Amino acid sequence: MRYPQLKLFHNPQSRSAGVRILLEELAIPAEFELVDFKAPEKSAALMAANPLGKVPTLIADGAVVTEQVAIYQFLAELNPAAGLSPAVGDALRGPYLRALAFYGSSFEPAMIDKALKRDSGQPGMSPYGNQAAVEQWVRSQLQAGPWFLGEQFTAVDCLWGTALGWMTRFGLIEATPEIAAYLERFAARPAVQRARALDQALLAG
Repeated sequence: MRYPQLKLFHNPQSRSAGVRILLEELAIPAEFELVDFKAPEKSAALMAANPLGKVPTLIADGAVVTEQVAIYQFLAELNPAAGLSPAVGDALRGPYLRALAFYGSSFEPAMIDKALKRDSGQPGMSPYGNQAAVEQWVRSQLQAGPWFLGEQFTAVDCLWGTALGWMTRFGLIEATPEIAAYLERFAARPAVQRARALDQALLAG
């Protein structure tokens, strides 16, 4: 199978950490360009690809893919044999797409508001309604386990496993028993351990 030539603008201490884990799970090669958050200006290559200057930003055979949900879905579908993206017609496809979209449209906005101590506003104007409902939905997804969608590990877990690790570390969501157990299972995966070791080496220079 021919994969597109991939380049990921990446920083291990950012949202792109989960994308590196996904690439390891998929066994898809990619070039990584470290984005130095301490540099006075972001690289010209990154800004040319994504004027917002955000990571993750992915280039695939010259085409730019941004936004976490799009990147996870795009990459997971490159290697169907890995089984990380339920196919069209699969009963898990709808919940899979929902879990990806929920992260970007509801969970992260709710957590950012919580971190900044901002009121979510009127429920009808808020993208997520209220923070308590968002957090309860996440916990309910993990109560059945072992993975976010049940028995099958998918690209969704690369996103949520990474995100919940950050969120619990920063105290934005409580590491309840189901979340803590999920994060422990996630951290034990060989691909996660490989990706994190590669990221440590990247940061070490």
